[in-house]
Amino acid sequence: MLDFTKLELNTSEPVYMQIVSFVKRQIFTGAAEKGESLPSRRELAAILKINPNTVQKAFRLMEEEGIVVTPPNAVSAVHWDDVIFAKIQKELTAGLVAEFVSHAKENGLILETVTELLKEEWARGEE
Repeated sequence: MLDFTKLELNTSEPVYMQIVSFVKRQIFTGAAEKGESLPSRRELAAILKINPNTVQKAFRLMEEEGIVVTPPNAVSAVHWDDVIFAKIQKELTAGLVAEFVSHAKENGLILETVTELLKEEWARGEE
């Protein structure tokens, strides 16, 4: 079962979105397995100490996005295919890249310099 005790809620974004983002990160990093069960909505609300309606909103969004399936009379489970995984990958990395580029531009760096620095750092990580 996916472990939501690792989810630390903050006040900067809606709680239901934090739940969705957490599940997406678990999929992206490989911490979640296809078909892995999720706590019931009531259980998750108790774990996170939040309103069950907030959890329901998160589950509804995850079902709409295809990352959670809830068969009739069964527990909800994590689900994705190659298309959904690619979408999650792009979503989670685009924000990092946008923030990095913004900081690089603020520091007056040009693309060629950034590209060289990235290549050097990437190679250092492979040593």
